[in-house]
Amino acid sequence: MFAVWEEILAVTTIPFDSVRADRLMGEAGIDLLLTTSKHNVQYLLGGYRFIFFVAMDAIGHSRYLPFVIYERGTPEHAGYVGNRMEGSEHAVNPFWTPSVHAAAWGATDAARLAVEHVRKIGKANARIGIEPSFLPLDAYQVLVDGLPDAVFVDATGMLERLRAIKSPAELEKLRKASELITDSMLATFNAQPEGATKADIVETLRREETNRGLHFDYCLIAAGSSHNRAVSAQTWGRGEVLSIDSGGNYHGYIGDLCRMGIRGEPDAELQDLLAQIDGVQQAAFRLCKPGTLGGDMIAGAEAVLKESAVANYTDFFAHGMGLISHEVPFLMTDHPVTYEGVDAAHPLESGMVISVETTMLHPTRGFIKLEDTVAITDTGYEMYGDRGRGWNVVE
Repeated sequence: MFAVWEEILAVTTIPFDSVRADRLMGEAGIDLLLTTSKHNVQYLLGGYRFIFFVAMDAIGHSRYLPFVIYERGTPEHAGYVGNRMEGSEHAVNPFWTPSVHAAAWGATDAARLAVEHVRKIGKANARIGIEPSFLPLDAYQVLVDGLPDAVFVDATGMLERLRAIKSPAELEKLRKASELITDSMLATFNAQPEGATKADIVETLRREETNRGLHFDYCLIAAGSSHNRAVSAQTWGRGEVLSIDSGGNYHGYIGDLCRMGIRGEPDAELQDLLAQIDGVQQAAFRLCKPGTLGGDMIAGAEAVLKESAVANYTDFFAHGMGLISHEVPFLMTDHPVTYEGVDAAHPLESGMVISVETTMLHPTRGFIKLEDTVAITDTGYEMYGDRGRGWNVVE
């Protein structure tokens, strides 16, 4: 029943740190990975994501469900289960896995092929790591029925740890994403005529990001004294602030920044308000270096914020960035996304990437925010997209 593209004679270069993966799997008590999330499949395949299903999963009565199968310490047993159309992708740019099963249409088809592969490599009674949030119930049932002697465990945390330290190639993609978003924002501010609506502005930003080679993900936009960041027919008037907070990705890696614009020169109060926000950001940046406990970085920024005149309506937050917008390091608990800040007590490491953001909901001047992307380096940090951090004035 195996697909035409079943066997390659040798393992080609593994595109991730397999030594680190083996160690993390051992610590988690995992013998074999069955990875099914798009982001982790992309990571384990060295950046590949099937173009046909980039914007959707559903097809027919089921959905696209790729599997990367990886046995700890035995990369020659690795396999990839994909859609039938992916045989052409493999023919042009072969996947690194020695076995490729490009024969599935739906989730249960893919799961049956994964079961066959696991049985063939003799791991039917292994401790198998899965991603529960990214594994449909019908596919999971096929795995359970087909591998009754296996023990299924949650590999989500282990895979998050694997992606925590970015390679130079990953860092370059994150830098590129951030730079292109900043360029797009600055161009968008300058392109807006008086009376432009928030919907007009977001559409301009979408085009600017797309034309620069980014995949546009979202834009949260606030104008005037309103704190509402939904796209609407609200116009951006003279003397009003404009907040653009956008995420876009470059080859799957996400940039996430926020910059401020104003129509006409900012008055002294606005200058001071943005300076207060930047002061909190700078306090965080000073502690962004290897060896600093994640929680100490958070506490340092929060201490500066607490002493500021805007503390009552301003919030500080930081989170990891990469293939998804909140990943290791997890620095704060339920703030605002629901997860545990499990990395607050651990040191920052070179190769981690963090989004640092300070948000003000001013009672009369509106939504004022800076969000920056910071990569931890051997000697400190590097900011990506480090432009336009003051008031971007549109006359």
